[in-house]
Formats: sequence, C-alpha cells, structure tokens
Amino acid sequence: MAEENKKNSSSEDSANKTLSKDKESNKNLKDKEEKKKYPKNRTAEQIENETESFKLTKSLQENIDLFNTVIFNDDDSIVFRVFQNKKSDAKFCIFFVDGMIDNLIVNKNVVNPIINSSLDKDVDSNDIPNYLMNKVIDSNSVRITSDIDKIIDSVTYGDTILLSEGSNKALIIDTKGWNTRAVTEPQGERIVRGPREGFTESLRMNLSMIRRRVRTSRLKLKFKKIGVRTKTDVCIAYIEGIAKPEIIEEVEKNLDDINIDGVFSTQEIDELISSKYITTFNTVGVSERADVIARKLLDGRIAIFCDGSPMVLTIPHIFIEYFQVNEDYYEGYIFSSFNRLIRILGFFASISLPSIYIAAVNFHQELIPTKLLLSIKQAKQGTPFPSLLELVLLLFTFDVIREAGIRLPSHVGEAVSIVGALVLGQAAVDARIVSAPVVIITAATGITGLLIPNIKGSTITMRAVLLLFTSMLGIYGYIFGLILLLTRLVSMKSFGIPYMLNIGAVKLRNMKDTCIRLPWWKLNLRDKFITEDRVRQYSKKSRKRG
Repeated sequence: MAEENKKNSSSEDSANKTLSKDKESNKNLKDKEEKKKYPKNRTAEQIENETESFKLTKSLQENIDLFNTVIFNDDDSIVFRVFQNKKSDAKFCIFFVDGMIDNLIVNKNVVNPIINSSLDKDVDSNDIPNYLMNKVIDSNSVRITSDIDKIIDSVTYGDTILLSEGSNKALIIDTKGWNTRAVTEPQGERIVRGPREGFTESLRMNLSMIRRRVRTSRLKLKFKKIGVRTKTDVCIAYIEGIAKPEIIEEVEKNLDDINIDGVFSTQEIDELISSKYITTFNTVGVSERADVIARKLLDGRIAIFCDGSPMVLTIPHIFIEYFQVNEDYYEGYIFSSFNRLIRILGFFASISLPSIYIAAVNFHQELIPTKLLLSIKQAKQGTPFPSLLELVLLLFTFDVIREAGIRLPSHVGEAVSIVGALVLGQAAVDARIVSAPVVIITAATGITGLLIPNIKGSTITMRAVLLLFTSMLGIYGYIFGLILLLTRLVSMKSFGIPYMLNIGAVKLRNMKDTCIRLPWWKLNLRDKFITEDRVRQYSKKSRKRG
C-alpha cells in the first residue's frame, strides 16, 4: 500500500508539473502573440496601419465580434445593442461610447424608427444602410463607410455606429452629446468695454463663434488630425484673399511635419511649428477671445484651433502685438494710445529699473542727487547684504508670491499676495535684512511687469540678463545688454515676417497702429508685409477731418 501511495503521489506530482509547464508555455505563447501584435518601438506608420487587416463582412455577428473582442477588447465603456425590425427578420446593432452620446437622439431618431419602419422587401441586404440613411434615420449627419479607421475615429468622438445583417457597410450617425464648459469671459484677458465671450474646449463651439463674427464665404476652415494615437482635430482658419498664400502653405507644411503620439493643447503645436529660435519671445501669438481672433483674421493672420484647448494661435506674430490689447479698439483712440504707451514704458521699466538702480548705487553715484544718495546710504546702514543680493532675493520672493497667488483659489490668492507683499516687505525692512529703497524698486518692477502678462517670461529673463551685465560693467553693461536684446529681436522672423516690423518705421502710414492707435478713419490700409489685400476701408472719397 505504501509503495502504491508513493507511486500515486509521484504520478500526481508529475501531472501537476506537466500542467504547470503547459500553463507556463501557454502564458509564454500568449505573451509572444501579444508582442507580435504590439511590438516595441513601432513607427508612426505601423501604428496608423495596425487596423489595415480588419475588414467588415456581411455577417452581423462577425462584425460585432470584430469590434467587441478584437478592436475594443477589455473596454467596458463601449455599449453594444442588438435589435430587430418588427415587420421583418432584419437584425441591426448599434455601438457607441457610454457618456459621449445624446441618448435621446439615439433612441428617438435611430433605434425607434428602425424598429417600427416598414422595410422594403425589394431592397437588397447590402443596400439596407443606404435605404436607412435616406428614408428611415432622422439625423442631420449620416455617413456610410466600410473603413475601419473611420469607424474607430468616429465612435471614439461621440458618434454612433450602425451595423446591419447582410451588409459589409456601416453607418456613422452624429449623436455627440457630451457636456462642455459654458462660454465665459477669459480670466487672463478681462476688459471693461467690449464682448465677454471666450473660447471653450469645444472646437465646434469655437468655430461657430468665429463664423458668427466673420460671415463671408472667403473664411476658410481646413481640418487636420495631429497625433498618431490621439488623432486630435486641428483647424486652420484664414480669410482667402487677405492672408498670404505662402504663409498658409508654410503653416500647413509645418503641421503636416508634426509626428507625435498626441496633442492636447495649442502650446504643444506652438513649440512644434514655430521658428527654432533660442529665445523667450514668442513668434506665434495666442488668445482665447473670439473677437481678438476675428480681428486678427481680418488683418491677414492665420488662426490655429485645437480641439480640447481654449487657446487659439495666430500666425504671424510680431513684437508690437504684445502691447496691443483688444480694449484698445473699444476705447477712444486718444485714451487707447495713452494706455499703449504706458504698457510700452512699463515693459522697459520692468526690465531696466533693477539694473539702473544697481548701476547708479554701485558704479555711478555721481548721477544721483546728493540728498537722495544720502537717504539711500542711511537706509542701507545696518543691512548685512550688498544691494545686488538684496535685489535678487526680493525679486525672487516677489515672483514666488505672484505665482502662489495665481495657483491658489481667487479669494485665497488675493489675500496671499497682499499679505505677502505688505507683511514680508515691512518685516524685512524693520529687521534690517534689506533696505527700503530696494523694496521700492522691487515693487515698482513687479507692478510694471504685470501690465503685460503675455510677455512675463521674456520680461523676467531680460531683467536677469541686464542685471548680470550691469553688476559687472555698470551702466555700460546695461547699454551692452540692450544692444544685444535689440540685435536679437531685429534678427528674428515669424514665418518670414520681420519680428520688429514697423517698430522703426519713418512713414506715418506704417505707424498707424504701433506705439499709438490712430482713429479708425485713418486705419484704412493693412500691413503690406502680412496681408495680400491692403485695403481695409472701401470708401470712394477719403473723409476730411478738421
């Protein structure tokens, strides 16, 4: 008995080992199959063609199995529903992504009409999709296709797919119904006068805002898909006859050259298509206001919309556009010109005040009036750090407080900014850690920098560079830094357009909307370097003004 038990146990052990080996071999075989199916380091072309071998057949069950168990396997968000026509044996199946469709449209305009319709007996099974599209389904957008890629792209974007028995074609029905953010005023581009509409994350809604403002057949919208995996919808908008064809071609070429896994914002597109300059100044403009983009289109710019992003790019973008805000065109031209000059002076003050202070205090004290110099020296007594280090520490602290105020909720962020500026500054002066003049310079620098938030990164960078040169060479280092800055800006281009266009213009017609804004009756021509059609006003006689 003992020998028999040993034999039995040994045979069981060998059977278990064999079974475990079989499981391991099956697992290894499955892993190998998965690796064959999705090999590593695939090219973009391989990823795009991975569904090339899939085809629709005339068997409804085979088509359902293709999408349910092969293409969308392990995906519980895809809903399949099989149903049958009441008055015939015709079977159908719809599938969609749960949460991305309007259930009322699907039930009322697709399923219910098909179930209750009287299908013509003379209609061939393969022609049923055409029959349903033309006579049964109540929808403003229905397409017929047998392309698997189009079906996958449509169903993952909120459409409903209809399959039918006996046909190797599918219907793509527009049933999009996901929720989108309401149209509100952009937080970063607030104005006192003018429209309050800002773009949202919905591409269709954003384009409708532009269509409503520019009601002409010459407004062209070209769609592209960017991202090998995300296949994000991107739209190029321009007005034919105003935008330059060579700039349009360059933009389209740069977009076609993008080869990336996915795109989720226009900032990624900006960096991928913009000129490869090592600089903090943008050669592509950005805005999330519909009225701004409509105005840019009329000026000959090209706009790039990205689905899922409220920010819209404009091309080309020149330096003076940093100081042109949309409210300039809703206020009187005198007040608008005054505000624009303040912004320009604020930019130069923000990058120059720390450098000029260090140059005057450390290198050229003879430039400072005697009483002011004595006041600065008296305030400096008892502080442990040199003026340069004090200034660097306070500027860094100011940027930290500003960033914290932006990231925190609005009611908390305002309190943090005020408390940080007042309490920390006063405490630092009372504790003799920094001198009062340095606090004043830092405050003036920070406030003037907030006049133009779109150029924040460039302002901080140029301020640091000028401060570095000034700390070594005094006022001569400051002048040398400005020369380097101007040389760099003059050498830059935005899609073939000089970046400093019209900055040094001598003729009045080229300065009409640069440092100042002239009245609308003077803005009768567009810029000849950017636009194809210069004429903005078509009056037969020029208006005479006293």
